Amino acid sequence: MIVPKINLASNSAEQAAKEINENKFGLTAQKIGFVNWPDEFPYAPSVFVKIAHTDKDIVLQFDVEEQYTMAHVKEDNGEVWTDSCCEFFISFDDSGYYNLEMTCIGKALLGFRKTKPNAVHGDKETMESIKRFSTLGSETFDERIGENKWQLTAILPLKAFFKHNITSFDNLKAKINVYKCGDNLTKPHFLSLFPIDSESPNFHLPEFFKEVEFEK
Repeated sequence: MIVPKINLASNSAEQAAKEINENKFGLTAQKIGFVNWPDEFPYAPSVFVKIAHTDKDIVLQFDVEEQYTMAHVKEDNGEVWTDSCCEFFISFDDSGYYNLEMTCIGKALLGFRKTKPNAVHGDKETMESIKRFSTLGSETFDERIGENKWQLTAILPLKAFFKHNITSFDNLKAKINVYKCGDNLTKPHFLSLFPIDSESPNFHLPEFFKEVEFEK
């Protein structure tokens, strides 16, 4: 999978959303559609992600249509996976992987770890460097049931990958997987871009990441 290079007008996530929605870059939407545990968690909202880079930032845009949407988490590095949540996991080498998890209103968790229990989370400065824009705004709300549609755009700068000394994404190779979940929703769900083979829901399995190459 190739991650295309784009040229944003600014590092504003709201401006990036506008440019992407105008199809300025011709980005391809990837369906986050693997229902890996259909017996226990069959519900599958419609979720697509667009991934690009600027050489200094990774740009993500999620488009979601779902029946259950909730935003209770108020702070970064909280239990974001319990809300309507989109996630991007990436590894650059065998030292470990980063997990970025964001609620539908853009509250984010960022960790680096080798195994699931042993995480180092992004500090306040790192978290503030991650720009986010949601069509649902930034205020918390209780679960909304119905035809919910929302979009979340995020810009991750080089400094977000705080355990590495990456100077450019140009020509960089990495491994990723992308997810959608909502553990505390009326109908919990656990979707992935690339399939996962495990007995129970677990996104922290880098053996199921797939290789990507960042365009120069």
